[in-house]
Amino acid sequence: MTNARIIDGKATAAALRERVGQAVSGLDFQPGLAVVLVGEDPASAVYVRNKGKATTGAGMQSFEHKLPDTVAEADLLALIEKLNTDASVDGILVQLPLPDHINSELVLNAINPDKDVDGFHPVNVGRLWTGEPALAPCTPTGCMRMIREVTKISGKEAVIVGRSNIVGKPMAAMLLAESATVTIAHSRTADLRERCRNADILVAAVGRPEMIRGDWIKPGAVVIDVGINRVPKDDGKSRLVGDVAYAEAAELASTITPVPGGVGPMTIACLIENTMVAGCRRRGQSVPKV
Repeated sequence: MTNARIIDGKATAAALRERVGQAVSGLDFQPGLAVVLVGEDPASAVYVRNKGKATTGAGMQSFEHKLPDTVAEADLLALIEKLNTDASVDGILVQLPLPDHINSELVLNAINPDKDVDGFHPVNVGRLWTGEPALAPCTPTGCMRMIREVTKISGKEAVIVGRSNIVGKPMAAMLLAESATVTIAHSRTADLRERCRNADILVAAVGRPEMIRGDWIKPGAVVIDVGINRVPKDDGKSRLVGDVAYAEAAELASTITPVPGGVGPMTIACLIENTMVAGCRRRGQSVPKV
């Protein structure tokens, strides 16, 4: 029996996209998002298509740049520079992963920080940690929106399992900014189970299927599962699971996100929001609250 409240990420994301669309309709410009896709990776192509639909659905301009996986690094950097100077482009996103012959860090760092809607540029990382206005990574931004909906953050014990630059570290900065007491743990943390059991807010982003078991959950905790792992089924097919053993954790948690249908949809919704924010800031305009 599931006792926890389940956060419907699809519904939450749809509501956010609708609010962003309403805010965009009141602007005196049309924000534009440029997405760069290198190669023919099927999963990446789906992500790019979904991002394009969400962008236009919110009343924004969508610019897609598809390049072959043989593209020279210099040519990709030249495209980035062109987009940096294009007045109609407010946000630039380079879909990862990139081919092995391209230095991903070099490419991401070439993006104008004020158009870096993924929030990966070192300038935005620094802004986030120092409390300056930053374009923050979309997945932890979505997690924060979900957490705020269900609990007060100030004074809570928050544990993040995972230390990536994309989720774990920025998640820590955001929770600290809202006065949580934050622990960043990972797969090599000693007594990881006990650390998780102290968490009022537990964010799982370690990339190991169902690693966090039900008896790791503090009764009444808010559990945000960022993990997306594909595991085999008995019939030879596969299914998606998170980093948390969902059925077990739901017995003790007060609130939990499912996989799929939890954090994932929020990432694209927050990308759209970031594009609007970037457009307003670039023009010196106030950012509508959504």
